[in-house]
Amino acid sequence: MNPPPKPLPVQGREAVLRYDRADFDIVEGGDHVRCAVSGKPIPLERLTYWSAELQEAYANAALMTQRWVETHGRS
Repeated sequence: MNPPPKPLPVQGREAVLRYDRADFDIVEGGDHVRCAVSGKPIPLERLTYWSAELQEAYANAALMTQRWVETHGRS
C-alpha cells in the first residue's frame, strides 16, 4: 500500500508542517512557514532550522539558538 500523497505547494500561502528530528511532513500545502522568533516568511525550499520539540521553524541558526536559550536557559 502506498502512503498518501503529500499536499502540493500553494503559491503565497503559509504551509502547516509537522517537524521531526531529521525532516518535516507537510500537513497543509503552502510555499512558506513563519520564523517563530522573527516572524519572517521562510520558503520551504530554504527551511533548514526547526525544533521538533517546540514544533516551530527558524530563519537561521542564530535565531534557533536564541529560542533554545529562551526556552531551556543556559546550562
